[in-house]
Amino acid sequence: QVQLVESGGGSVQAGGSLRLSCAGSAYRYSVSCMGWFRQAPGNEREGVATIDRDGTTSYADSVKGRFTISQDNAEPTLYLQMNALKPEDTAMYYCASGLRYSSTCGYNYWGQGTQVTVSS
Repeated sequence: QVQLVESGGGSVQAGGSLRLSCAGSAYRYSVSCMGWFRQAPGNEREGVATIDRDGTTSYADSVKGRFTISQDNAEPTLYLQMNALKPEDTAMYYCASGLRYSSTCGYNYWGQGTQVTVSS
């Protein structure tokens, strides 16, 4: 069973940085892709960034150039480095992992979430 535990959330002023961590994020037979998602009150959950076993990454347009996803299989931990934070980045952030099927990552495992609040 895969258990994911996020940490690193908090409150920061606009322009600041945070690094989110997701412990338990290891590539294995049941995991070939990982990602970060976020959900603000009243909004649908949206994808923020993804990373595959081969290191391929992708980002939502809203975070390109500001956020960086990475993974360390030795720890094993998934990270999301968030720089130049904006108030609109305020949300609950979730990590997830699963298996890639063609162009889609089927996320089977989810963390409990960590809150990020950015004040102006």
